[in-house]
Amino acid sequence: MTVVPAELIDEEAQAQSGWDGLLARLSNLSVTKHFDAYADVDWDGPEMRIDRHDPRWALDGNDPLGATDWYRDLPLETQASLGLDLVASKMKIGLQFESILKQGLLRFAAELPNRSPEFRYCYHELIEEAHHSLMFQEFVNRSGFDARGLSKVDRAGASFVVGLARRFPELFFVFVLGGEDPIDHVQRRELRRGGTIHPLLERIMRIHVTEEARHLSFARHYLKRRVPQLSRFRRAELAVGAPLILAAMAQMMLRPSRQIVADYAIPASVLDLAYTYNPEHRAATVESLQKVRRLCEEVGLLTPAYRRLWRVLGLGSGT
Repeated sequence: MTVVPAELIDEEAQAQSGWDGLLARLSNLSVTKHFDAYADVDWDGPEMRIDRHDPRWALDGNDPLGATDWYRDLPLETQASLGLDLVASKMKIGLQFESILKQGLLRFAAELPNRSPEFRYCYHELIEEAHHSLMFQEFVNRSGFDARGLSKVDRAGASFVVGLARRFPELFFVFVLGGEDPIDHVQRRELRRGGTIHPLLERIMRIHVTEEARHLSFARHYLKRRVPQLSRFRRAELAVGAPLILAAMAQMMLRPSRQIVADYAIPASVLDLAYTYNPEHRAATVESLQKVRRLCEEVGLLTPAYRRLWRVLGLGSGT
């Protein structure tokens, strides 16, 4: 019979206690500090009204597209409407992403045993994500833009991602971070910068970043806890899959949708200048994924061989 050293038992007990304590804190915050999509947003307040030609929707020089001569040469009303439609498009993509996330969380929770503290937290997160989707769709409806969001190809991959929550939950939660971390980074940066943000957009962003902080914390700590327990083969799968998913998700969240490009006839040369070959945009993309990159490094998924893959995908520095 194998005897487990007492110190290992103590370490496992402490780790379990720390995990249970984290879940209890996150669940308690979901009870004491949560938001309702309609009770906590004054949709019909006069200052919340959306005017397509409001100059506050126009992109500034900090935005990759807003910094191009092509955009600055547009009529001011078109600049505003394009900026608004970009916001609505990203919100539509966001709620479609959250739909995939919610389906995955349901499958993940369905596999949990009785008395699992993860079950309660997952359902708190589901409720919060549902309110985010309600906010995003309400904004899209009021924007006047018939946003389609994800492409057919991207939507077709949704069932595969949802299935990961049961087959390979560690990779599923990397997908979660790939969708949430970049947009959380952008929203926090915009809120810190201040400026002339439309009050409706500001209210939605503040609610979103407050609750997403809990969701991101759960995903990160779940991966810290689970990845070291994976087999060598599973860790290799995760080390390859993580940067592939993160590269795709970051571009999906940070570049204009195909619908926006077509509706406004944005030239390919402008997209290349603003995004593809723009070192500032590449640096901003890498910065938006720094937290998840550090997490991958911490759990042993960034050995020298895999660092090269991150660099090839435009997600890493030269180190």
